[in-house]
Amino acid sequence: MAILYRFWYSIAMTNYDVIYEYAAGNYGLITTDAAKRLAIPNVELAKLAHRGRLRRIGYSVYRVAHYVPTAYDKYAEAIALVGSGAAIYGESVLAMHGLVLVNPTFMYIATQGRVRRTLPAYIKIVFPKTEYSVTEYEGIPSQSVFDAILVCKNVIMTDRLVEATRDAERQGLITSVEARAARKQLQ
Repeated sequence: MAILYRFWYSIAMTNYDVIYEYAAGNYGLITTDAAKRLAIPNVELAKLAHRGRLRRIGYSVYRVAHYVPTAYDKYAEAIALVGSGAAIYGESVLAMHGLVLVNPTFMYIATQGRVRRTLPAYIKIVFPKTEYSVTEYEGIPSQSVFDAILVCKNVIMTDRLVEATRDAERQGLITSVEARAARKQLQ
């Protein structure tokens, strides 16, 4: 009986229902690439935006109009605007977790590829020269907190970074071994 119900439910779903179901787990965002994977044509996204059901954020990025905002929306939005392979980087990682009392003017996003689209002024693309580990926090690709602390060594005061290391260890964002290594490199 449950299989039959799911079959009829999936047939009755509209494109907007499919988009909403996807976007609900993605900070209310959907990209044209994600829509393509869901077998929804780009013209459908444009129609839904014209009707007010979606809001166009930037090139190939839309947000569901009826969405409850979270503290991580701006980070997820920046990643979606830059495209695949992007990750939150440096002091933006620390700001994302509230580890350092910084209010960065820019959101730093690292990527290896070339970005050809026009981005909002608050997004700064970084092409790191050294390798860094990428992980996900709250479903958002990000440089690891440990690497972010070390990258910010010459940007943020050492006292603040040592305090950020303690806070990150308390929150479980880094291990005690990483915390010791970070403190040692910061001294």
